[in-house]
Amino acid sequence: MKVSVAADKCVAAGQCVLLAPEVFDQREEDGVVVLLDEAPVPELHDAVRESALVCPAAAIHLAES
Repeated sequence: MKVSVAADKCVAAGQCVLLAPEVFDQREEDGVVVLLDEAPVPELHDAVRESALVCPAAAIHLAES
């Protein structure tokens, strides 16, 4: 899995951080998503998929391999 984010679309809801804190974080100044790991280990894939599904801005993009 390869993860990318569109920070310009992010609305700082923080759902991704709650679901997959090993993969996502938020900037202190405005809460916009920060991608910590663009190729997470398989054990995190379900949480990352859920993060993408619940993102209100559809700012998380996944490429499954």
